[in-house]
Amino acid sequence: MVGDESSAAPQIKPEGSGAEGAPASTEHLNIKVTDNNNEVYFRIRKSTQLKKLIDTFCERQGKSRSSVRFLYDGERVNESDTPDALGMQDGDTLEVHQEQIGGC
Repeated sequence: MVGDESSAAPQIKPEGSGAEGAPASTEHLNIKVTDNNNEVYFRIRKSTQLKKLIDTFCERQGKSRSSVRFLYDGERVNESDTPDALGMQDGDTLEVHQEQIGGC
């Protein structure tokens, strides 16, 4: 029984959370999120806004959303971006860096 296909809302699931079935792999990507200390793997639909992934990562790591920034291939990721819009592939990595303000 595959319960993921009947769900209408996009879901973010850590890898190994029980998602099964090969047909879903065309709709989902496995994304690694790393802050150089921790690596967290997410399984996310290609059409899901990255806001859900960002919020989940920050909550699990105890970080404030405003204190970090997310980069993909050196470019800043917006919360409204989707993996599909960024051209992400299965196994790609999002980097998390401490937000820095100021300097001249």
